[in-house]
Amino acid sequence: MQNIDSAATAMVLISAALVFVMTPGLAFFYGGLVRRKNVLSIMMQSFMSMGVVTAIWVFGGFSLAFGKDIGGIIGDLRYFGLNGVGFAPGIVAGVQQNIPFLAFFIFQEMFAIITPALITGAFADRVSFKSYMIFLVIWSILVYIPLAHWTWGGGFLAQLGLVDFAGGIVVHMSAGFAALASVFIVGKRKIAKTEHVEPHNITYVALGTGLLWFGWFGFNGGSALAANGLTAIAFVNTDICASLAMITWLLISWIHEGKPSMVGALVGSVAGLVSITPGAGYVQPWAAAVIGVITAFVCYGAVQLRARFGWDDALDVWACHGVGGTLGTIVTGIFAASAVNGVSGLIEGNVHQFLVQLAAAAFVVVYSFGMTWIILKIQNHFSPVRVSDEVEVKGLDEGLFGETAYNL
Repeated sequence: MQNIDSAATAMVLISAALVFVMTPGLAFFYGGLVRRKNVLSIMMQSFMSMGVVTAIWVFGGFSLAFGKDIGGIIGDLRYFGLNGVGFAPGIVAGVQQNIPFLAFFIFQEMFAIITPALITGAFADRVSFKSYMIFLVIWSILVYIPLAHWTWGGGFLAQLGLVDFAGGIVVHMSAGFAALASVFIVGKRKIAKTEHVEPHNITYVALGTGLLWFGWFGFNGGSALAANGLTAIAFVNTDICASLAMITWLLISWIHEGKPSMVGALVGSVAGLVSITPGAGYVQPWAAAVIGVITAFVCYGAVQLRARFGWDDALDVWACHGVGGTLGTIVTGIFAASAVNGVSGLIEGNVHQFLVQLAAAAFVVVYSFGMTWIILKIQNHFSPVRVSDEVEVKGLDEGLFGETAYNL
């Protein structure tokens, strides 16, 4: 078909499938980290995002994110119900694509699916399924879709010059600071003195990490919307940053806690994957290695800070995704190399790009945290977001679903 790049189309479609796998991977990652009595509940939240967000994306979400810009704030509804989204290339933020618009649609849908699912790790073990379903819809419409438009759809952040290759702001910062807001609204878990809160199945955590890492190659590499050198460097940077963050986190925790930790190494790799996301297609591989090392120190420190303040972010979503996404967004403004993708950073003398990244990150912190706070406050006013004490103590799996993860 005219103006269609077959290699790029294949790359984007394969990448969409890879990103799809990340949501079940997240279900296993989170499922292994929670207590045994709540594993089905948190896995269900990830899987339901796959269905609910797809419906939102088809019926207006994609159009609001990538339709014709209205005042830098939101897109129009020209693509509602996939009207005009077909075999021919689309135009996004004034740029003519060379892949079928349907391929771009499905690739972006997978990002929209996993983002709200990330938040669930913060309020694990204590939010009702009904409340989550309502929150999922409202948050996707009021937080994720506007951020996607502002950053990738030609909105005001893009107009200011912000660069976010694969979702440091749109996915990770939005979810991470939404997670922090949810912790303050929902409150702490009820944990008996005799109850253990350690991960109930570390093999699930390992499986989930493997699926996330595997899918992240599509997450970052596919964001080039091509099959070329930029795709390759995004792949390489993804692996390098995750690897260095994993090793560094392992060493830090080993020194700090006296023993090497499997969970620590796995969480470290995920933090590295998060932090390289905004700059995967803008920085050189050596910078990805540096970012990985820095990430381990910063995000490990954020975990310790969260514990010291007593914030019950059950699975450290804020420390890994919020802090990691913020770090990645800012350091992209430092390490971006013009030879990679035409954008230079502070090291190459571009102070403006660094300041844009810094200002955008600050704005998104306030917007995501504040909007999530408002959503949950209002929602909680009409219907309790949190489950009853009886259900929480019993476990959400049996209390809400009448099912248990293990029946051996």
